[in-house]
Amino acid sequence: MYSYEDRIRAVKLYIKLGKHTGATIRQLGYPTKNSLKSWHEEYERCLDLLRGYVFSKQKYSLPRREKAVGYYLDHGRRIASPSRLWAIRHGTHCALDSPVAPPELHTHVVGRSDGLARPPTIKQAAVITLYTRQESANAVAQKLGVYRPTLYNWKNQLLGSEASASMKRRQETPS
Repeated sequence: MYSYEDRIRAVKLYIKLGKHTGATIRQLGYPTKNSLKSWHEEYERCLDLLRGYVFSKQKYSLPRREKAVGYYLDHGRRIASPSRLWAIRHGTHCALDSPVAPPELHTHVVGRSDGLARPPTIKQAAVITLYTRQESANAVAQKLGVYRPTLYNWKNQLLGSEASASMKRRQETPS
């Protein structure tokens, strides 16, 4: 944080230099462009700067913050559910107010809906199809029921990222 003297010096130099933020910052070595502009707006509005900083009201009450920290310390992670976050913000009943389910029940699956990994043989076949394809990578991915980036992740796992240059889609030559 900058003192009142530092802020007023910056605003006065800013005005003196014709409201050029870059020149002011280069000469002083501080502040950021946005800080300088907000200080100047405050100066224009009040014809002076406030002596101290005004802090905004806390987003969450102290008891809510203590509950969230307690949850983190007990379970080793933050409360990730959007509905729980909404409940914390709005002070309604949520997981912090009731007994918490064990962390094993809070698992999230990324990728497949069944949460099972694809067998290596399917990954290998997918990479071979991708490597020798006659169609777009997106079409290959749709046939396999995965996303296109998943195909490239499998390719990088099996072949490494060096193989990417030779994997361009082949153009059919007109007969």
